[in-house]
Amino acid sequence: AWWLLVGNLFWVLAYDTEYAMVDRDDDLRIGIQTSAITLGRFDVAAVMLFYGVFLALWGWLGWRFGLGEVFGAGLLLAAAQVLWHHRLIRDRSREGCFQAFKQNHWLGASVFAGVVLDYGLR
Repeated sequence: AWWLLVGNLFWVLAYDTEYAMVDRDDDLRIGIQTSAITLGRFDVAAVMLFYGVFLALWGWLGWRFGLGEVFGAGLLLAAAQVLWHHRLIRDRSREGCFQAFKQNHWLGASVFAGVVLDYGLR
């Protein structure tokens, strides 16, 4: 269960940084230190790394618990969404970063559905 929690922490870091990228200018003006400000020009790369660790840990956990192809399909769908998020945030536009942040529930839903369906179809 501890690794499940760590994996989710990386997911939170990813989507929270996407949101912080939306407010970067305002946060700089009022002096708030956010993940987007701390990461500087490496913010996009860090978000992708955070998502990668999230998916890798869930993949490892799925393997350890004997989850199969349906779970793998859920992870692949989530990975495709990560690529879409990269496309949305790579230019650091407020609109793109906010859209990526708002769509994060689909990424989590894909992983969750993979777990539930894999167990349910046994």
